[in-house]
Amino acid sequence: MGRDEETKAWEGTPNATAEDGKAQEPVIEMRDIVKRFGDFVANDHVQLKLHKGEVLAILGENGAGKSTLMNILYGMLRPSSGEILVRGQKVEMDSPEKAISLGIGMVHQHFMLIPPFTVAENIILGAEPMQGLTVDLNGAKKKIRELSEQYHLMVDVDAKVEDISVGMQQRVEILKVLYRGADILILDEPTASLTPQEIDELMEIISHLTKAGKSILIITHKLKEIKCIAHKCMIIRQGKYIDTVDVCSCSEDDLAAMMVGRKVNRVVEKKTQEPGEVVLSVKNLHAKDYRGVEILKGLNLEVRAGEILGLAGIDGNGQSELVEILTGLAHATEGEIQLLGKDISCKSPREIFDAGLSSIPEDRQKHGLVLDFSVAENLILQNYGEAPYSKGGILQKKAIEEHASKMIEKFDIRPKGCESRAAGQLSGGNQQKVIIAREVENDKSLLIAFNPTRGLDVGAIEFVHKYLVEQRNKGRGILLISFELEEVMGLSDRIGVIFSGNIQKSFAGNEADEYTLGLYMAGGKE
Repeated sequence: MGRDEETKAWEGTPNATAEDGKAQEPVIEMRDIVKRFGDFVANDHVQLKLHKGEVLAILGENGAGKSTLMNILYGMLRPSSGEILVRGQKVEMDSPEKAISLGIGMVHQHFMLIPPFTVAENIILGAEPMQGLTVDLNGAKKKIRELSEQYHLMVDVDAKVEDISVGMQQRVEILKVLYRGADILILDEPTASLTPQEIDELMEIISHLTKAGKSILIITHKLKEIKCIAHKCMIIRQGKYIDTVDVCSCSEDDLAAMMVGRKVNRVVEKKTQEPGEVVLSVKNLHAKDYRGVEILKGLNLEVRAGEILGLAGIDGNGQSELVEILTGLAHATEGEIQLLGKDISCKSPREIFDAGLSSIPEDRQKHGLVLDFSVAENLILQNYGEAPYSKGGILQKKAIEEHASKMIEKFDIRPKGCESRAAGQLSGGNQQKVIIAREVENDKSLLIAFNPTRGLDVGAIEFVHKYLVEQRNKGRGILLISFELEEVMGLSDRIGVIFSGNIQKSFAGNEADEYTLGLYMAGGKE
């Protein structure tokens, strides 16, 4: 099933009507849900209905209250007011255990797995089947294999989680909730970290689940995926319920406008301009991955001032290793890297930053933020020792918070006034905005943007794309690495296709098409 399909994943409508012709009772109903955090209202009288065998997409801007609503349904938060009905019965959802007992399972955006444990050990953790005084691991493996085959999930029960792909880890999370008997699945931003191929596979899995009678609530910003897999779409804006619509009757532009409250320009506007001097030069770069296997194999590239070089490729072909080397987090085994004519090979991250490179990292929580630090502190991570943020070695709280207030307003970081809130308390999309605000405002000669719009809504994506083009127009060199082909094609002046640790082919930005790029991304040729 292709991601570009504009039609539904299957014919017909979900089981909204019983055999006798009467309207079927919702399996989940949330009525007038309100959730307050102090003076901040995250959910403001939100309504939700989900029927058996239905995929209901929940669409809203970053910080609109989508995850809060699902955390309430899963018992991780208590509503300030409102009521929840499961299969027509009013319930007090006071814990995840209660939700699980009612057949509700949740797959979180950031997976809850233990890397050194095997797939089977992760799935049964907390629900171990016993045989006398010992865990019946063989019996559990048999049940997991049966579930895996039934729902086309196909995992290796003996593999360690740390050794499998992100897409496979997500399958493990889905199997965890199925193993516990879930009939209602909540998927929070399930495709945020997946490759295009893994997204296709997930769409197939969701289709198999609904055909088996499972009901799915899916939070996503990706309109194509909503059009591909969802029956209905519920829109939330700034915590308020807007509408629930039949997906087949709405275009992607309609959904985007309802979500943001205005028409969204989804086409990047960019004038042609001549690039300037070479900002970044990489020659004959070789490197090994964490297993000691060579992952970069003589890679060459150049980024010039005033241009965006986009790298298109399937995850795992050396993109992460390339960025880690360029930013000083790892070292190459061979090769030359020059930034503005100066050798930055084997330099520290601080030295490389001072030399003129800023970056939006692939993993915002691992490399982009200190989650326990405030938003204001995260916005000055690289220049906390400079004026006006520091004086005589003492941090200047007022100057730091004033800077944060400006960035929050300029980059629409939500909720407003979150300067002193820990970055880990923000939604994933707003965490990404904090990083983008910091790195763009650093005003370095080269900006590396690795999946810069991951987890952002269409309005925020439009905003970030404008900023990247604006920086390019000001003469900055930008290396864009993205698994979203539309993003690479829409923004790039030049496109390089990376495969097996090397640049397979280069294109002018206006010459590339998805088919040809996809061909080279898979190692083929025209």
